[in-house]
Amino acid sequence: MSTPQPPQGMPAPDPAQRAREDLERVERKVEAARAVLVRLLQDVVVAESQLSNSQAQRIVEANEQLVLAALHHQAEAETAALALSEVAQAAEIDALTQLPNRTLLLDRFAQAITAARRRGGRLALLFLDLDDFKQVNDSRGHAVGDAVLQQVARRLRAAVREVDTVSRHGGDEFLILLTEVSQRDDAAHLAEKLLATLAEPEPAQQWAGMSASIGISLFPDDGDDARTLIERADAAMYLAKRQGPGHSASHGEAAAPQPAPPVASLQARVLAEQQRRNAQLQEANERLVLAALGAQQLQEAAERAQQRQAELLAAVNAELSDPHAPIRLATAMLGRARIDEPLLPRVQALIAEQTQHMARLVAAAAATPRADAGKAQTGRPTDMAAVIRDVEAGCRLQLELRQQRLALTVAAGPLVVHGEPARLTLLLTNLLDNASKYTADGGAIRLDAARRGGELVITVDDEGIGIAPAALPGIFEPFGQDSRALGFNGVSVGIGLPVVRALVQDLGGSVGADSAGPGRGTRFVVSLPLMPQGLADGAAAVAG
Repeated sequence: MSTPQPPQGMPAPDPAQRAREDLERVERKVEAARAVLVRLLQDVVVAESQLSNSQAQRIVEANEQLVLAALHHQAEAETAALALSEVAQAAEIDALTQLPNRTLLLDRFAQAITAARRRGGRLALLFLDLDDFKQVNDSRGHAVGDAVLQQVARRLRAAVREVDTVSRHGGDEFLILLTEVSQRDDAAHLAEKLLATLAEPEPAQQWAGMSASIGISLFPDDGDDARTLIERADAAMYLAKRQGPGHSASHGEAAAPQPAPPVASLQARVLAEQQRRNAQLQEANERLVLAALGAQQLQEAAERAQQRQAELLAAVNAELSDPHAPIRLATAMLGRARIDEPLLPRVQALIAEQTQHMARLVAAAAATPRADAGKAQTGRPTDMAAVIRDVEAGCRLQLELRQQRLALTVAAGPLVVHGEPARLTLLLTNLLDNASKYTADGGAIRLDAARRGGELVITVDDEGIGIAPAALPGIFEPFGQDSRALGFNGVSVGIGLPVVRALVQDLGGSVGADSAGPGRGTRFVVSLPLMPQGLADGAAAVAG
C-alpha cells in the first residue's frame, strides 16, 4: 500500500504526529467502549438486585401464609380435640350429680380387679339406696328431689378417699368402689360413717338429712367380677333395708349373720318389736271387723227368717177357724219343694195331734219374736287415765323410731268409764297408730282427755297429711280411706277407724273426725259416758 502523497505546494505531515492522532482516536474508542461496558455492568447489577429482592419477598410472603395456615389448622385441631374430650367425658359423667356413671365405674372396676389380682389385694363395693326417697319427690317435687341427690353426691364424695370412686348407679342408688381394703370391717366402718354423714342436718340449706341402707360385697370373697359383686351388694342392701332404716349389711350376713354394732342392734330390736305389735294390732282389727260383718249378716239372715216365720204363722192363724185347715195345710206342705223336707216330721205330728198342734200354733203366732231394741253393754269400771298411760308406753317405741313427739294432757283424778280394758286399749291404740302412720317423721301428736259434763272427751290431734273434705264422710266405713293415704308409710287396709267406731258405739259413746284439708292435720274426738262420781270413786278404790 503506498502512502498518500500530500498535495503539491503543501508540506509533508509528520509521521509521529500522525501516530499520536491515531492513538488518541483509538483511546477515545476504548473509553467509549469502557463507558458502555460500565453502563451494562451497572444495568446487570441493578437487574440482579431487583430480581433477588422480588424472589425473597415472595418467599417471605409464602412462608408467612404457611405459618398462618399452620396456626389456624392447629387451633382447629385443638378445638376438635377439646370437643371430643368433652363428649367423651359427658358420656361417662352423670349429668345431675357430676359423678361417674355406670359406664365409667365398670371401666374403673375392671382396672381395679386386674390390679388387685396382680398384687393379691382386696376390693370392696358399697351399694347405697336412700330410704323413702319417693316420698320426697311426691310430697316436695322433683326439683327438691334433684337437689337432695346433688347434696347426697357431694357428701359421699367428701367422705371417701381420692383413690375411691363414688358413682350414681341410677335413681336414688349409689355405688362406692374402695380400691384398698384389708378386711370386711373396714368397709363396714366406712358404711357407718356414710350413714352418719347423710343423717347430719344442714339448716343453712334446709337439709334435714337422709337415711339410707347399704349393702357390702368384697373381692374376691363374694365374687371375682364386677357384675357378681354388684348383685351381691344389691342383695345385702335389701337385707339391710328389711332390718330397718339407716342400716348396713355385708353379703356374708345373708348366710351367716354377724353381730351388728350396738346402735344398729337396738334399731333392729325396736323395729322387730314394732312390727310384732303392728301385726297383732292388725290381726285384732281384722277379727273385730270380720266379727262385726259376720254378726250383721247373721242378724239380717235372722230377721229375714223371722219375717218368713211370722208370715207363715199369720197364714196358719187365719186358717185355724176351719176344722179341716190343719189337714189342708199339711197336704200343702207335703207338696212343696225338697227344700222343706225338714218340715215333714212336723206335718206328720200336725195330722196325728190336730188339737194340740193348733193350740201350739196359736201360742206361737201370739208370741212372734221381735228384734232386740238394743245391745246390752258388758264390761267393768275402768280408769281411762291408767289406760292412756299404758297405751302411751306401748306406742313409745314406734313414735321414737319415727322421731315423733307425743304430748299428753289428762284431767286430774279418776276418769272411770264402763268397759273392758282390752277394748279401751285397742280403741286408743288405733287412734294413736292412725295419727302416727299419717304424720311425717319428726311431726307432733297431741292427746287430750278432759271431763265435759257427764262425758269423757278424748281428742287426738296430728300434723299429718290431713283428710280431703270429700273423704271425711266415709272415713269410719270399713276399708274407707282418702286416696292420698294409700301407700303412705306402708300399706294400710283401712279397718282401724271402723273398729274405733264400733268400740265407741258399743260403749254408748260417739266419735267424729275433722280436718282443715290436705296437709293440715286431722283431729279425732271420742266422747264416752263417765260413771257417776260416787260409783267412780268406789270403782277406783276397788281397783286400787
